[in-house]
Amino acid sequence: MHDAHMATKTISLKLEAYERLRRARLRPDESFSDVIMRARWPERGLTAGELREAYGREGAHLTAEELDAVEAARSAAPPPEDKWSEG
Repeated sequence: MHDAHMATKTISLKLEAYERLRRARLRPDESFSDVIMRARWPERGLTAGELREAYGREGAHLTAEELDAVEAARSAAPPPEDKWSEG
């Protein structure tokens, strides 16, 4: 049952992502929130130390999975506002 006072957030998805999310529903009336909450997410992202170790072992070449992890971390945490800039 959904809480009547549940906070919500509007997001934009690529059509392909929307279709994958829609197909992941277990039943037609399952909410997208429920689908997302069922998903398994890594406990934490790639750390700078782990990235440095990978570079030391393998050079600067990253796998597609590692690049996706870096991009996800970058997207999830935008840089803080520059309080020193004008305007």
